[in-house]
Amino acid sequence: MGEGEIGLRERKKQRTREQIVERAMALFDERGFEHVTIADIAAAADIAPRTFFSYFPSKEDVVFHDFGPLFDAIRQRIDDRADGETTIDALRAFVVDLLARLDHQDPAEQCRRRVISASPALQQHDRELVSRIEHVLADGLAHDLGVEPGSLRARVVAAAAAAGLTQLEQFFDKRHPPEDSMAIFDEVFTFVRGGIEALQRRPPERRTARAKRVPSVR
Repeated sequence: MGEGEIGLRERKKQRTREQIVERAMALFDERGFEHVTIADIAAAADIAPRTFFSYFPSKEDVVFHDFGPLFDAIRQRIDDRADGETTIDALRAFVVDLLARLDHQDPAEQCRRRVISASPALQQHDRELVSRIEHVLADGLAHDLGVEPGSLRARVVAAAAAAGLTQLEQFFDKRHPPEDSMAIFDEVFTFVRGGIEALQRRPPERRTARAKRVPSVR
């Protein structure tokens, strides 16, 4: 198979994916997320229901269709941060760049916000996705704090940063301008940075008695 044919096939798949997203979001906006079935989406996109699952594992993944690339970009930005740059600083730089590139008046994005705000199931799924970012932040923060991955200190700070991301989303839903959203985000970051500095002044974390225990030799 030639490169041209492969490229044509990939473009066709991308168009089908975009059509699924477009038709599904229109249905979600019109009827409500919970009242739209995969069969409804397939009919609107002119595909077989089984074809839907070749593109998306679930209805929720249609709404958050761009999360995968976003998650990979955040993880790479934190992993590749410069010496002396903290995880929180890397996250802030990422958010600033993201806000600069987003069109907050885009009808498709406004539609998605309406659909999410009207669906408890999607709001829960959104929290689950943010928790994945939180784990990435915790790994980076563990390095910044000089503690082991999975450390309680790193998880607590990561949870505060993730809460900032959630607040940022809520401001978008209320149609605040990006500069207002970033101002609130920076307040959260100031709080988080203060917590990090306080933790860095404290003695190293104590391991629990269970962690210290040496297995007996039989």
